[in-house]
Amino acid sequence: MESRIRQLPWRQVTNPHGPFPILDPEGVERIHEASIRVLEELGIELWNAEARQLFADAGAIVDGEVVRIGRDIVEEALRTAPSQCTLTSRNPDKQIVLGGNHVAFGLVAGPPAVHDEINGRRASNMADYEQFIRLAHYFNAIHVIGNQVASPMELPANNRHLDTYRANLTLSDLCFHTLSIGRGRALDGINMMAISRGITVEDMIDSPGVITVINVNSPRRFDDEMAKGLMTMSEFGQIVSVTPFTLMGAMTPVTLGAGLVQQNAEALFGIALTQLTRPGAPVIYGSFTSNVDMKSGSPAFGTPEHAKANVASGQLARRYGLPYRSSNSSASNVVDAQAAYETQMSLWGSILGGTNLIYHAAGWMEGGLQASYEKFILDVEMLQHMMEFLTPIDLSDDELAFDAMSRVPTGGHFFGDEHTLARYTDAFYAPMLSDWQNHGAWLESGAKNTTERATALWQTALDDYVEPTLDAAVAEELDAYVARRKAQIGDGDP
Repeated sequence: MESRIRQLPWRQVTNPHGPFPILDPEGVERIHEASIRVLEELGIELWNAEARQLFADAGAIVDGEVVRIGRDIVEEALRTAPSQCTLTSRNPDKQIVLGGNHVAFGLVAGPPAVHDEINGRRASNMADYEQFIRLAHYFNAIHVIGNQVASPMELPANNRHLDTYRANLTLSDLCFHTLSIGRGRALDGINMMAISRGITVEDMIDSPGVITVINVNSPRRFDDEMAKGLMTMSEFGQIVSVTPFTLMGAMTPVTLGAGLVQQNAEALFGIALTQLTRPGAPVIYGSFTSNVDMKSGSPAFGTPEHAKANVASGQLARRYGLPYRSSNSSASNVVDAQAAYETQMSLWGSILGGTNLIYHAAGWMEGGLQASYEKFILDVEMLQHMMEFLTPIDLSDDELAFDAMSRVPTGGHFFGDEHTLARYTDAFYAPMLSDWQNHGAWLESGAKNTTERATALWQTALDDYVEPTLDAAVAEELDAYVARRKAQIGDGDP
C-alpha cells in the first residue's frame, strides 16, 4: 500500500560534515585528568559483589562498596572496546552501524504518561505502547525502538517487559532497547531477538541485535540491578550505552566543567566494567548532562548548557575512540514553541557533537514524563530536515551545469524548467507539516495550526500502517517463550 504521507526513504544516516569542537585539546585533557583523579581518589560506589570482584582481580582498590580504579584499568578497557558496532534486527535490511560518522535516531523511551489532542493526558498503557511501535515502524526516520516507549502501567512491573518486547518484534522489524534492571529482563530481550532472527543466542554474541542504556545513579553510584544488567549484556556481546544521569545543580555541581568531569568519571567506570566482563564487548559513551531549574529543581533540557554538554561529550567520546550517544529532549509540557526550540537546541547540540545514537529523538515531552503523539510527528519532521542537512551537496558536472540562456523558460525563472522538474521528487524534501497551499485553501481546510495537522498525520499513519510479515512459527515460538517466562517469574523477581 502506498503511503499517503510523503517521507524520506529508509537509510542509514551519516554525518559527512564532521563535529564542532567546543573544547580545545587542552580542555579535553583537563577533563580527562580530573576524571581519573575522581576514580583514583574518590572512587565509585558499586553495590554488586560480583562486579566488585572483577575490579579487585584487575587491581582496583575495593573498600567495602567503594571501588577506586587507576588509569591502567581505564586504558586497558579503552584498548579492548571497539570503536564501532553493528546492530541487526530481524530485518537485515535495517541493520545500523553505531560509530564513525553514522547517525541513528531512537524513539522516546520510558515516560509514565502519554498525550494526544484527542484523548488528552493519561497514564501510559499497552494500547498506546503498541500505537507508538506502529508509528516507529511506519516512519523511516526512526531507526531504534527505545526502552518501554510508553510504559504499560496497568501490567505487572515484573513481567511487562515481555509484552513490550513481543510488541517490538511483531509490530515492527526494528532493533530495540532491552530493559536491563537485573539479569532476567536483559536475557529475555536477547533470547527473544534471537528467536525472531532464527539464530541462537551464541550467534548473537558476534552479531548484536539489542541495545541497552545503563543510567548511572549519579552521583557516583552503580546499583546492584543495573550492574547485573550491564554485565549480562556484555557477557552476551550485546551493546551497552553507559549513560550517567547528571543534572547540574542536582546530581552534579552546578558548573558545566564539574558536571562533565563527574559524567566522564562515571562513564569510564561503567565502560571498564563492560570490558572486565567481556573484553571487546560493544560499548557506547553516553551523555545525559543538562541542568535543573534552580527555582523548582525540575530538569531543564534544550538549554545552552545542555547543548554545550552534548557537543563537549562528543569530544570526550572521540578522545576514547568510542561510539557516542546523546538525547533529543525538551522540558515543555505542551507541544508549543518552547517544545520546538528546546528540541532544536538539543538536536543541533547532538549533531554538532558527532553523535552516533540520538536517543529520545521523537516524542519526548515534559522532561521525559510524557510521550506525545503530536510531538512525535513534529520531531520526525525535524529529523527529516536534519537528514537532508546531512546529505552532501551534489557537485557533479550535471548538477553544476548552468545553461541559463538556453534553459530558462519565458519569464526568466527555473520553477518550471526541465532540470528542476526532473530533480524534484517526494524523497527530495518531505514536507509533512509544511503547508504549501495558498491562503484560501488553508482557510477552506479549517485553518489548522501545526499541532492540529500533526494530529491528522499520526491518525493517517496509523490508518496506513501495515504490520511487517513474521513467520507463523516464529510468532508461535515468541508467544510460547513469553508464556513460559511469565509462569517462571510469577509474583517474584525476573
